[in-house]
Amino acid sequence: MEPKRGRTTGLYAISVAAELVGTGQQNLRLYERKGLLEPGRTDGGTRRYSEQDLDTLRRISELLDDGLNLAGIRMVLDLEAVNRRLERELAAARSRR
Repeated sequence: MEPKRGRTTGLYAISVAAELVGTGQQNLRLYERKGLLEPGRTDGGTRRYSEQDLDTLRRISELLDDGLNLAGIRMVLDLEAVNRRLERELAAARSRR
């Protein structure tokens, strides 16, 4: 039986991920260095990008197109993550009532 593969399972090598989102491999390495995403790694240290990572990369591209710099993008991504967490907590609180 094959293990379940979710949206967070690293599937794509850096070359494939870069091609899928339409950017260069160096950009992906830069985004990782700047803390914008953290792809999974194989035992040998090779980056593996998940569907969730690809969504993040597409969001980074949108924000770059909107004129934000990488520091601004990091702030936006952090705030969006906090917002998602708070929405989940609110939904859970509402369901307990």
